[in-house]
Amino acid sequence: MITSITGQLVAATPLTATIEVGGFGYEVHIPVTTAERLPSLGQQAKLHTVAVYREDSQTLYGFSTEEERNFFRLLVEKVTGVGPKMALSVLSKLSLATLKGAIAAGDIGLLSKCPGIGKKTAERLVIELRDYLNPAELAGAAATQAGAGAAPVASVENKIRDAVLALVALGYRAVDADKAVRQAWVTLGPTTSTESLIKKALG
Repeated sequence: MITSITGQLVAATPLTATIEVGGFGYEVHIPVTTAERLPSLGQQAKLHTVAVYREDSQTLYGFSTEEERNFFRLLVEKVTGVGPKMALSVLSKLSLATLKGAIAAGDIGLLSKCPGIGKKTAERLVIELRDYLNPAELAGAAATQAGAGAAPVASVENKIRDAVLALVALGYRAVDADKAVRQAWVTLGPTTSTESLIKKALG
């Protein structure tokens, strides 16, 4: 099984990246959230991958982090009616932090905003994936719904989630807030603070 690929990035679109390794160019299907974090063409790139083999095709899906790759697997393997293309579409619309938060909180409305995800599929996402979220994510969502702030933690996922929640509290739509925070994260890097993410997203 191909679990990652590292090489020179020779071509990229919002949904694909071509990485050259040992004289071979590998086309990898990626979500927009990964495309936003790709390096410039000609530089080395690493993607965490899932290979999907069908009778008439062999497709490689790639992600910036192992967590995103593992969540893609969960979507495809555990949620009825969700295939690789739909899973990629979901991960293109919202950051992993926002997706997990929406599932933990049972936010059907936000999940339904993902392309191809109707109310019934959104409900299945919540029902079939909640048990795979760790207790900290469930507790954080519960605290948010209760109006209390979750304890600050250092992970990138939680920084992004907290920044998105702050923008939503200021009146932003959740989808717009998520996009603004993702773009701020790309600019500032993973070591930035939640406060800096919020300021950059507002700017």
